[in-house]
Amino acid sequence: MRLLQWTNQRFSFRHAMISVFILSLSHLTFAQQPARRQGEMAGELSTDSVILQSRLTAPKLDETGDLTGQAGIARFELSTQKEFANAFFTEWLTAKPEHDFIVKTLVSELKPGTRYYYRLQYGSKKASTQTGPTNTFQTLPAAEQVAEINFAVVTGMNFHFFQHGAGKNRPAYQGEDKELGFPALVSILKLKPDFFVGTGDNVYYDHPRKSSAQTTAALRMKWHEQFAQQRFIDLFAQVPTYWEKDDHDFRYNDCDLTGNRAPTNELGLRMFRKQVPIVDPKNKNPITYRTHRMGKLLQVWFTENRDYRSPNRAPDGPDKTIWGAKQRNWLKETLKKSDATFKLIISPTPMIGPDDKSKKDNHTNIGGFRQERDEFFKWIKQEQLNQQGLYLICGDRHWQYHSIDPSGVEEFSTGALVDANSRLGIKPGAKKGTDPHAEIKQPYTSNPASGGFLYVSVKPAGDGDTGTATFLFYDEQGKLLHQVQKKRTIDP
Repeated sequence: MRLLQWTNQRFSFRHAMISVFILSLSHLTFAQQPARRQGEMAGELSTDSVILQSRLTAPKLDETGDLTGQAGIARFELSTQKEFANAFFTEWLTAKPEHDFIVKTLVSELKPGTRYYYRLQYGSKKASTQTGPTNTFQTLPAAEQVAEINFAVVTGMNFHFFQHGAGKNRPAYQGEDKELGFPALVSILKLKPDFFVGTGDNVYYDHPRKSSAQTTAALRMKWHEQFAQQRFIDLFAQVPTYWEKDDHDFRYNDCDLTGNRAPTNELGLRMFRKQVPIVDPKNKNPITYRTHRMGKLLQVWFTENRDYRSPNRAPDGPDKTIWGAKQRNWLKETLKKSDATFKLIISPTPMIGPDDKSKKDNHTNIGGFRQERDEFFKWIKQEQLNQQGLYLICGDRHWQYHSIDPSGVEEFSTGALVDANSRLGIKPGAKKGTDPHAEIKQPYTSNPASGGFLYVSVKPAGDGDTGTATFLFYDEQGKLLHQVQKKRTIDP
């Protein structure tokens, strides 16, 4: 009897130890499984391709507030069916620390104007992967197709100001939903745009100024805290993206390619191209200025305003440039060839303004880069492109406006996305502005100051022979503030 009792006790002890071991092993396996706390992004849509991106992460923020990455593998599953019938897969990708655990791939050979669904398969190894939620995008329509296109354009996504404010007159966001992120993202998603454009200042490396980000780890953290917001995850699950960079998400305020202040040019360039889906990760010499035809009615140009610029403080003249000769020639050649009903140039910085007189950073500034702007506007007028549906859209400025240059070229400013990052604008005729003689006509400027975005809707009119382009200014809560509609005959 004692022997049986001792045997039972020994069996129970061994069973308990095995259970503890299994539970410990299970916990270890679970702890090693990566999460996807930044969701997925689709970027750089064309008629037949897209760049898909995700980042393998820890389940939550660490004690410093950063969302650390985690090693693992992943691939994307795609289908034209929401139930993923007849799905196909990308190659397996490895999340590595030198790439900030970002997995990114160019997917080609897609069909024009087609809705695709995609999701991420990910894990520490192939034998233990899990599948993320369904995301979606639609490829661009073929060049000959008369199709409606709607999109949102933003700038000035200042996370620090949103969280902590920018002084007494620009307080931090106070809503109970603050932890979800920028409220303007909800307003954008409700409009169901075909895509989203970040024109630059997507993050602010130099805010707060007393502890500006200068190292690789610090720069990465700026992107992590931004894209970990649930409202970004929700938006990008349904809305693909195009990206540009400006000064704050390159190096620091009004930076050029000179000076030894960190971050360096090389680090700023590499960081931007890594953190957003803008270039094929296999392309060793990517170019970030580009154009996309979006059906019969629309072609969009995205300029690069930091990579090739002359020093800001150099004397203005024929050799001073923001774009560089190669990009400027490309811009002219592609604009001249386009037969799209509407031609939109989306620039990270303004070309008409007005802007502050003290600056030397953009095409509007006195002593800045005006000669390049004036020569370009002269060429536009010579080619009569300002009468052929060409309009400018700009980021960078912290107020919304619609301005008309004496040449006839028109510009629409997105304004800052975040209320605390907005301000009143400089009006034509202002002594402290770049248009002291009031030569610019300005049908609209936002007042009072508020965060918001520009929404563009290009569509055929009911008669089938006319196209319309409507520029709509919204505040961050989704209130329509102003709109401008342009009409043009659709060329056969």
